[in-house]
Amino acid sequence: MRSIASMMNMGGKVAVITGGAGHLGHAMACALAELGCDICLVDFNRPSLEHAAANLANKFSIRVETLVVDLESEAERKEVAPQVERLFGRADVLINNAGFVGDSRLTGWVAPFEDQEISTWRRAIEVNLTAAFHLCQTMSPLLRTNGTGSIINISSIYGVVGPDLSLYAGTAMGNPAAYAASKGGLIQATRWLSTVLAPDVRVNCISPGGIARNQPVEFSERYISRTPMRRMGTEEDFKGAVAYFASDLSAWVTGENLMVDGGWTTW
Repeated sequence: MRSIASMMNMGGKVAVITGGAGHLGHAMACALAELGCDICLVDFNRPSLEHAAANLANKFSIRVETLVVDLESEAERKEVAPQVERLFGRADVLINNAGFVGDSRLTGWVAPFEDQEISTWRRAIEVNLTAAFHLCQTMSPLLRTNGTGSIINISSIYGVVGPDLSLYAGTAMGNPAAYAASKGGLIQATRWLSTVLAPDVRVNCISPGGIARNQPVEFSERYISRTPMRRMGTEEDFKGAVAYFASDLSAWVTGENLMVDGGWTTW
């Protein structure tokens, strides 16, 4: 019988992480790097990507590569698998972590339902759902090669439950319909892919709850009061879930959606 340590050992394996320059992507990369996994970070922000890669390389004795990719571009997405194969010759884990969250310049996003724009809806669906599907499709030949591939999709509590808009009252925050629809679609895509890609590739999903990122105090207090664990999440809270799904610790687990939300969706 294999030891837990051997099941967690990811030495010689390669993980491709989209949104790798972000807070959550970096935490996931650190988790797998600690297990000995080589890392390919995918993001559209070159300076942030290079900073994240340098940080990983300084902390861990692993190989780190970066790919600058706009996930809204079908043409650029098509180049990810060939470039990963050229750089590493293999891929064992794909984490679809990149998410369309918008910014203050984006119209029709954080807005009343009647003012949410179709053009913005399409952009969110493209990044959060279509890009994930496309990368699963194009990366699957590489992931199948060794018979132990793992895809981890990052959804959200709002792919499972509806929003309480009173949480956002008095703030510039909101909860766009396209975000919820795309994240809900990603959970069902996970289930679909888990049967289609089995037995060579396992496909699972992680649905995070709210992560503390200097949100307005009134929002944070309302959110925490509705969370059984009485706090918001931190990036560190997701390292164990990613290590579990990426490694052989979950070798007989596929099609699952793990809520990492402090109990938010239990009541």
